Amino acid sequence: MDPEPHPDLAPLRFLLGTWLGGGEGEYPTIEPFAYGEEMTFEHVGEPFLLYAQRSWSADEGVPLHFERGFLRPGGPGRVELTLAHPLGLSEVAEGSLDGTAFDVESGTVGRTPTGSSVARVRRRYRIEGDVMTYEMDMEMDRVPMSRHLCATLKRVAVP
Repeated sequence: MDPEPHPDLAPLRFLLGTWLGGGEGEYPTIEPFAYGEEMTFEHVGEPFLLYAQRSWSADEGVPLHFERGFLRPGGPGRVELTLAHPLGLSEVAEGSLDGTAFDVESGTVGRTPTGSSVARVRRRYRIEGDVMTYEMDMEMDRVPMSRHLCATLKRVAVP
């Protein structure tokens, strides 16, 4: 028997499920690209959501990126996001929550000695029914904050 969502998750329940779609990527140091993506938000009865993301190239289907982490309520109108990336990064972000929209920005990006030179990340999510749109901007050591990703995903499964 699955546990009920923790009461503190009420403001984030709109995210539960699996989302599938795709988008476009760009950055000053790379060629633009199209990608497919899947995000999953699930609960285990505790006051956080489990988050998993994977993406692949739209033309060849080869894996591009993975993220794993947690989304937590951060108090009234606030949300916290912690992520691990296979690029040798960990990201701690916080931001505002307004209905079914939230914006977060990393306050801390940890890097392993060989990790990517990402310095800061900003994400914006908007959900209307079963459609999620999001944008992500990224700053690297030698590149100022710039648009990196934008995508539209549709909810394909609800827990």
